[in-house]
Amino acid sequence: MSGQLTAVDVSSEGDGRPSVMHRTNEPGPDSVDVSSATPPRVLVVDDESTIRVALRRFFTRMGWEVEEAGDGGRALEMILHDRSQRSTPPYSLVVSDLRMPGLSGIELHERIEKDAPEVLPRLVFSTGDLVSEEAADFARETSCEIIEKPFEFTKLRATIDRVLCR
Repeated sequence: MSGQLTAVDVSSEGDGRPSVMHRTNEPGPDSVDVSSATPPRVLVVDDESTIRVALRRFFTRMGWEVEEAGDGGRALEMILHDRSQRSTPPYSLVVSDLRMPGLSGIELHERIEKDAPEVLPRLVFSTGDLVSEEAADFARETSCEIIEKPFEFTKLRATIDRVLCR
């Protein structure tokens, strides 16, 4: 797969159902038939229900299936369970707050790194606190995308596009 660029287009078919098409710069088996594709899945992790609701609306409008977790501990359970399933496609994206009670986003990152490292390239963090030393250190050290709250949905969309094209 080296040197291959993959882009994901999410659109709506004539019957109103969302569809996903993967395009590559190399023809072959990586192309997905739009009519049989399943929508991409996202896990939204935030202790603030208003943020989860806003992100649910944002992703639903783009045709995504959305699952939610109110804390890092529940998110980790869902990621590990999702990883063990073969009947559904894996999460295309995980969007997590950095600062949460219980298992924080930073601790969630550490656990994913250890228990499900294949998820890391699809992990995006949101935070309103990049001034604390812990958050600033994490931002410098992680390869994950971080988007600052309050964020504009156009910036979130650009971040998603970057992550999906990795």
